[in-house]
Amino acid sequence: MYQNLVYLIKPEDHSPERLKTILTSHPEIRFVSLVGVDLGGNDTDEKIPIKLFLKDINKFLKGGIQTDGSSVVLPHIATLNDGKVDFEADLNVNWYVDYNWEHIDPETQLPVGTLRIPSFLIHSGERIDSRSVLLRAMDRVQRLLPELLRAFPEVAQAHGIHPDQIVEVILTAATELEFWVKTPNEKAEIEQLTASQVLQEQYWKRTKGVVRTALEHSLMLLEQYGLEPEMGHKEVGGIKAQIGDGGGLTHIMEQLEIDWRFSNALQAADNELLARIIIKETFRRHGLEVTFMAKPMEGVAGNGEHTHVGISLRLKDGSIRNIFAPLDANREFLSPIGWGALLGMLKNYETISAFISASNDAFNRLQPGFEAPVCIVASVGHDVATPSRNRTVLLGLIRDIDDPAATRFEVRSPNPHTNTYLALAAIYQGIMDGIVHVVKEGRTSADLEREFSKKPNEPGLYLELHRAYRSEEDVFAAYSAEERDQLFGRPPATVWEAMENLEKYAEKAAVLRQGEVFSGKIIRSYAQAMLNQWITELRDRILPENVEIIRSLTRLDTPDASSIDEERWNKVNTVRRELMKDEFGRISLFAQLRQAIEKHDYPEISRLQQQMNAMMRELKVLYNEYRRNLF
Repeated sequence: MYQNLVYLIKPEDHSPERLKTILTSHPEIRFVSLVGVDLGGNDTDEKIPIKLFLKDINKFLKGGIQTDGSSVVLPHIATLNDGKVDFEADLNVNWYVDYNWEHIDPETQLPVGTLRIPSFLIHSGERIDSRSVLLRAMDRVQRLLPELLRAFPEVAQAHGIHPDQIVEVILTAATELEFWVKTPNEKAEIEQLTASQVLQEQYWKRTKGVVRTALEHSLMLLEQYGLEPEMGHKEVGGIKAQIGDGGGLTHIMEQLEIDWRFSNALQAADNELLARIIIKETFRRHGLEVTFMAKPMEGVAGNGEHTHVGISLRLKDGSIRNIFAPLDANREFLSPIGWGALLGMLKNYETISAFISASNDAFNRLQPGFEAPVCIVASVGHDVATPSRNRTVLLGLIRDIDDPAATRFEVRSPNPHTNTYLALAAIYQGIMDGIVHVVKEGRTSADLEREFSKKPNEPGLYLELHRAYRSEEDVFAAYSAEERDQLFGRPPATVWEAMENLEKYAEKAAVLRQGEVFSGKIIRSYAQAMLNQWITELRDRILPENVEIIRSLTRLDTPDASSIDEERWNKVNTVRRELMKDEFGRISLFAQLRQAIEKHDYPEISRLQQQMNAMMRELKVLYNEYRRNLF
């Protein structure tokens, strides 16, 4: 890294005069890029010469730059006959300078930099991007919470707060980023990875060689950008690398995690976008591939991105009060407002989840046995003295009896490709639904804990009658799949089922629309975008990959083949033919799926996809059993 480079420009330096001073004194910054985030979570990137930006800064900051709506994911909004989309710079967050460390400017002898300016996307005078949805959710919480506490001062006083003392509502968030790293074009056997995971041979072990160097370099760069990294370590997945002929490591295949300090919700989402870029590019420069896929390999731990959310109040005396923390942490888990936030997320999660898990990859990760949550259930701890350590639940309470400021919720379902802007917006909408109920009903912590701990068919004032919501046990060990579905509700298994929940649970979808945070137009556009992505990937990627897998599972003729080998091959071949081979009077499952995709028959596509996935898993098991018995 070079000295005296500008890595970030803070909000107080976003005036045209200050920007001109900074940029003219740093000629290594050669380009500007306005970064809007569409409903698919994609960030725009373009190279605008810095001299054009300096020529008319105001034009760039106030929406003078446009893009074609066909280049961003905004179906039903930016259409072919109405596709003009404008950029509006966000002046209230950090801007970053993205350096190309492989392009040294011959004039300055420094890497060429691009100033990335987080921006809003404007269509027909409305903000219609992911960042603006989150900003609207934050604005609503920051406006509504003080109003509620002023209208119900007894609730504020029960939290040890006088409503007239509130200066600011602070919404904090942080994400934990997991990823797999490997040497290019090398593969490890799934059996090796599975054994290593079960034996916990990699978890929190020492990093070595080029992986250590890339990890350290990533942490140092994150520090330069002001993200304040807190930790980088090995995760549960991976196998031991080998030493090559040149003394370096080969056959690298391991899972890492990097965490950094929390920030306000919008800045936290921006920071995560930056961190992914930094990490992927840094490891690539060291000859390593990084994947942020939720489930890059079947049968091995996937990549999660646990998301932490909290709300605090800044008071006139300068103190910060965590609104989720109880007045006496030795007697209660949460304040009434904290309980309201937890119950609000749980009650409304069917529609919140549509903005967290919305891809084939995401649902591949949400499988029992890999510490990924599959049902709507939370843990707060067996008692107030014992913090929650349950890694199998959707929501966990993080608390420190000696540090009330640390009280927050950990949402365990997101993955690195979750659109964090929309996920946080949906989470805060659910939180506020629960808080509004608690404040207006004047409920106590003890009363709310009882409702949170209720059994199915026990009535509650807020939560649903036929459901349970709490488990301090391992939900995969304590309950069968049928029992989990009965207790906590059946989770969606495909993108279609997740998007269908936005219509199936109309009252919960209405919670998202409160305060026009998620307009009906935004929800429809997002759902269509996810469905388009879902069926395109099924048709053009998953089906062709499955075809190649089936073609690779061939009969192995060996002199020692026995009758049991013949029987096992026949089982393999029967499943192969059912999946892929059309015959007179019967078409294959793949052909049925293609026909359903052509008709856009979403329920049928969903059903056939689940059947295909189950049969592909069965096929791989059968073939491994067949192959292992042959010399």
